[in-house]
Amino acid sequence: MLGLLLAFTFSLVLAACGQNEESSGGDDGESGSGSESYDWKFVTEEVEGQVQYEYAVEFADRMDEKSDGQVNIEVYEFGGLGSETDQVEQLESGTVEMAVMSPGFTGNMVNEGQIFALHFLFPDSVAKTQEILNTSEALNTDLKEQYEEHNITPLSYWTEGAMQWTSSSEISEPAHFENFKMRTQDSPLILESYKAYGADPTPMSWSELYTSLDRGTVEGQENPIFFIGDASFHEVQDYMTISNHNNYVAMTTVNTGWYNDLPEDMQAMLDETTEEMQQWAFDEQNAQNEEWLETIKNDEENATTIIELDEEQRNAFREKAEPIRDYYREEISTVDGAILDKLIGEIEAVE
Repeated sequence: MLGLLLAFTFSLVLAACGQNEESSGGDDGESGSGSESYDWKFVTEEVEGQVQYEYAVEFADRMDEKSDGQVNIEVYEFGGLGSETDQVEQLESGTVEMAVMSPGFTGNMVNEGQIFALHFLFPDSVAKTQEILNTSEALNTDLKEQYEEHNITPLSYWTEGAMQWTSSSEISEPAHFENFKMRTQDSPLILESYKAYGADPTPMSWSELYTSLDRGTVEGQENPIFFIGDASFHEVQDYMTISNHNNYVAMTTVNTGWYNDLPEDMQAMLDETTEEMQQWAFDEQNAQNEEWLETIKNDEENATTIIELDEEQRNAFREKAEPIRDYYREEISTVDGAILDKLIGEIEAVE
């Protein structure tokens, strides 16, 4: 009888050991993830069909395939978990693990992140801009460290295309912005940039923007062409100005504490997928921007006058915009513009 009891007890101990090994990721003695499963939340600032959302879906699919189903990433479109600022707070607190976000909505938290709001800073070429975003030490080391102070780690920066203006009246010279009610993101530097043109900037979530443009609460806005088309802003605006005054930069970000606690193989898989997605994101934004430009041009029901600024016209805006760099250095930056100055040097080297 005693022998049977000892045998039964020993079998229970073995079963418990087996369960512990499985839940801790195996018995290989390394930090590998083993057979453990992972469920992560990935929020974006855009909706199904738009670049950020499609990026997140593609990212999730690749992680699922690479991990043989071990990693399940639930993608949330804009509004699924709140506004843009809500999403920043959720990532910072760890309520969500991953996010694609615009630095424009973190400007009141990470001052240096407002660098992307400076007009006419990056090259006219979107491809060259992406090259800088990929390789810049100022961004991928110095600015990254600034975000990590707030428990947010940018894994990559990527462009969603050149920014254009839509408006209820013609915009082809700075004087046309005089007292113009311009919708902006909630960033002190963006507000200052439009004040330099003489405009009356109004911070607003894009969820309110279509109705506000339709009612005349605001008279214009800026975005890449694909977003203008997909959000139907051209339906309630008479003009679109091809200004290429800036690039819409997105960041693939993770909660810093969560990322640092991941097993090494999971971190490596995330990093590898992030790097792969840089070219995918560039191709996707390029295709969507080209397609939507043709759609807007050919939309007879919602006729839009398209104004393409020549270099002389762009220079008139550039002259108004460049002094804002000093405003950034003196009023925004916490490091006396050191990141901006390094980035300018990197941009000059590429151009």
